[in-house]
Amino acid sequence: MKSRGKEVFLIKTEDRDFGIKSLLNQFDLKNYSGKRVALKANFNSAHPFPASTHLDTLNVLVKILKNAKISDLTLAERSGMGNTREVLEQMGIFNLSKKMNFKVVVLDEEDEKGWVKIDGNEIHWPRGFFISKVFLDADKVVQTCCLKTHRFGGHFTLSLKNSVGLVANNVPGVSYDYMGDLHESPHQRVMIAEINKFYNVDLVIMDAIKAFVNKGPELGDIVEPNLLLASKDRIAIDAVGIAILRSYGSTMEVMNGRIFKLDQIHRAAELGVGVKSAADIKLTPLNDESHNITNEIKHILKKQG
Repeated sequence: MKSRGKEVFLIKTEDRDFGIKSLLNQFDLKNYSGKRVALKANFNSAHPFPASTHLDTLNVLVKILKNAKISDLTLAERSGMGNTREVLEQMGIFNLSKKMNFKVVVLDEEDEKGWVKIDGNEIHWPRGFFISKVFLDADKVVQTCCLKTHRFGGHFTLSLKNSVGLVANNVPGVSYDYMGDLHESPHQRVMIAEINKFYNVDLVIMDAIKAFVNKGPELGDIVEPNLLLASKDRIAIDAVGIAILRSYGSTMEVMNGRIFKLDQIHRAAELGVGVKSAADIKLTPLNDESHNITNEIKHILKKQG
């Protein structure tokens, strides 16, 4: 089955191996054969899931990509809370990379040749920003994100917000703090969306087996939706993620207003990153257990999208 970009597949399970395999069976991975794949996970800090990507999620995802006969796989990351190398070490990523034979790039340690400058024209970044070449040079980009709120101005951190971790804080030879521009700006959420205009994503896996419904990104009150989701469309999967948070009750910033008027979603849609409205999303449950929550999400998207 070849899926379209606007589809979001959903499965209710606590079994990541079963769930992620079921999701990826909905996509044609034959065209991944021989391709160089860049992987963006969520390792902003060394706090456990749902703050960070669960190691089991990464393990299953890498195994499936390897079985698709990709030529090589590179996980690249910049942590915003803590030293990236130490975060990845604590989370077991280097051990996993040795076991499963994939490359890990610590973006903080990249020299100036590892970055591409994005000009600041027509975006809210006053001096533009630098994006990792790993994701621009790859044949395929795969992202896995968590489901959580963000109390430091992002409001929520799903696939669009996860892109901040492939943008430079500082670049060797350039004396400037680009993350300072982001975190001090009243346009922070719009700027988050704008990153996504400048790189492609071929597949997103959202691990919503657990989620933070408040605070975030590294702590908060936890709920257990026991859901895994997949899509080719960052906006579609984020809109569904917000609907899931709303189904539990979340922060004022997440709960209030139409989903496609929220800054991250609205700006990303405006820039053509993905779907432009909730009506464009096709939500497909993959097991009987996921039908009830799918109907609830559809209702929220219809009434509040």
